[in-house]
Amino acid sequence: MTIVDDYIRLHPASAKLYEESARVFPSGVTHDIRYVTPFPIFVERASGSRKWDADGNEIIDYVMGHGALFMGHAHPTITQAIVEQAPLGTHYGSNHRGEIEWGSLVKDLVPSAEEIRFTSSGTEATLMALRLARAYAGRDKVLKFDHHFHGWHDYVAGGRAPEAEGPTSPGVPAATTSNTVSVPQGDIQAVEERLEQGDVAAVILEPTGASWGKLPLPRQFLADLRVACTHNNTVLIFDEVVTGFRVSPGGTQARFGVIPDLTTLAKILAGGMPGGAVCGKKEVVSLIEFRDGDWNARNRIQHPGTFNANPVSAAAGSEMLRLVRSGEHHTYADGLNARLVKGMNRAIGDAGIPGAVYGLASYFHITLGKEVPQPTGGVEWPVSTPPPGMTAPVQAGLKRAMLNHGIDLMGGAGGFVSGVHTADDIDQTIAGLGSAIRAMQTDEVL
Repeated sequence: MTIVDDYIRLHPASAKLYEESARVFPSGVTHDIRYVTPFPIFVERASGSRKWDADGNEIIDYVMGHGALFMGHAHPTITQAIVEQAPLGTHYGSNHRGEIEWGSLVKDLVPSAEEIRFTSSGTEATLMALRLARAYAGRDKVLKFDHHFHGWHDYVAGGRAPEAEGPTSPGVPAATTSNTVSVPQGDIQAVEERLEQGDVAAVILEPTGASWGKLPLPRQFLADLRVACTHNNTVLIFDEVVTGFRVSPGGTQARFGVIPDLTTLAKILAGGMPGGAVCGKKEVVSLIEFRDGDWNARNRIQHPGTFNANPVSAAAGSEMLRLVRSGEHHTYADGLNARLVKGMNRAIGDAGIPGAVYGLASYFHITLGKEVPQPTGGVEWPVSTPPPGMTAPVQAGLKRAMLNHGIDLMGGAGGFVSGVHTADDIDQTIAGLGSAIRAMQTDEVL
């Protein structure tokens, strides 16, 4: 039987649910990355590092809520915080103590966070950060980097493809995209030359590299970028929606010691509930504040948002941040990730195929079918040139083959280790990758 045959055999209930879903949603999914052919799995429940699909299959999860669940599914104290808050009210439409606690924890952990404004998602956070930067700098253009992803709003359209000076995306006006400049990541000379033209309000990037480090950035680039932005009076924005509270309790900026002007956060921030934030220098974030005179009508940046800092997200987020602030769970998860990466690379080597697994902290990426160097220290990408990605057929084949062996990868090409994964999870995953590769070789996918 082929990988697809096994997949269909193992997931009949998911197949039936997908037929229903396809009558309700475009392509039957509610998030692009959940689209899998011939159909995606449907999950019934989850706990810790595992989830169970509609067919009762037990799955070791490395999607982890798209990176939001650093302490795993249904963590007892986070769940209890939600349960205790819900009967007190899910949405007050008023200020509340919980938002102060949540914001104070962000200020304690994130070096750049002088002031904070909560949003409902990471996309909203990057949208507000760019608006703040434009108003503060008095300029219109934004510089981003090819393949870096900052949500789906118009300012960062087409975020996962090379774009150069003229990014395009269906439905986005040319007048909007004309104010967005995209350059190859890691090219500080290209950045400096563009900033010297004096019309760029902000530089925004994923600080570990495109797609949460799938294309890793050289460490020195962040420091050089900080200097270039300061020299050209340009706002530097770190999009830490994925890396915030994961790469370290204070994010990439705390780990590498480079402090941006603004930071965007989501995912781990809200403890598995919806929620995001933009934080940074008071002089920039304070453009949202109310002042006397005609400031409010002429200069203030408006920021409503029905579910901003809602009590349930605040309760879950505060408990999450209390759990992770000591860093002990990072040490544990990072160690498991290193073990996973090294074991997966052994499995690839034993199979005699080209490829490598690499990562940083508690996330990992996989590339198969292409000759690549092995990561340094067993984990991190060893050279400044970004690794090549897998072809679409190989990536899809790996996603299905790993699910057949009870393992769910993020997009079929990587994932997130949590503070509740176990050594047994890691061993099963390494063995699963070996079995998946053999199945892919049999199917001549590799």
